Amino acid sequence: MKNLVRFSVLGLCLAFSFMLAACGNKEAEQRAAFIEFLQTRVLDKPGLRVPTPSEEQKASFGDYAKHYAVITDFNEGMNKSVSQPMGEVMAKGALRSIADLSSRRDDLKAAKDGLAGLRSALDQQLAKADAARAQLKQPDDLKQVYDKAYEKTVAAPAATFKDVFPALDTVFDGALAVGDYLQQNKSKIQISGASVTVTDPAVQAELNKMLQNLNGQSTAINAAQRKMQAMVRGG
Repeated sequence: MKNLVRFSVLGLCLAFSFMLAACGNKEAEQRAAFIEFLQTRVLDKPGLRVPTPSEEQKASFGDYAKHYAVITDFNEGMNKSVSQPMGEVMAKGALRSIADLSSRRDDLKAAKDGLAGLRSALDQQLAKADAARAQLKQPDDLKQVYDKAYEKTVAAPAATFKDVFPALDTVFDGALAVGDYLQQNKSKIQISGASVTVTDPAVQAELNKMLQNLNGQSTAINAAQRKMQAMVRGG
């Protein structure tokens, strides 16, 4: 009877060890599938790519699908709360002529205020993603690949947007300053379409200086936009 008990216990131990081995192999397969997806679909592709995995692919990732969700959730949140609203801010702050600098001052002020909201939204999205990432438990081989994917799809886009905000702030400040100056000296300045006539040489000199500064600030915007385009497209 004792021998039977011992055999049964041994059998259970062997069965349990087989179960552990099976679980271990499953995790390894899921990890390998996730690493391959990150490498081939995200890292090896030029520019910013955050592809949506199929249901079959998600199933092959196992619990690691939640790790990828940290990346997709950030990008979806950034698109909704930053990228799309920024288009509205830029449209409101767009200037078509020098007359807009004074006649559309309220729009410029609203665009500048809108930037503050976008910056706050981006900070919140990034903080949320960083906090979620900090909770992830990853073997070294996965962590090396995931860290690169996270840098490319989360950290780099956030940093590029943050580079654009100060440049836009400076441009809006400069445009508002010119608008105020035009309003303060409206008796000495006549604007007709693209033509500007100034009766006071001192006012003309100051206005030219302010406009030159504004044009220089626009160059910073163009540089920031090129950086953003390079990130999105690659190269």
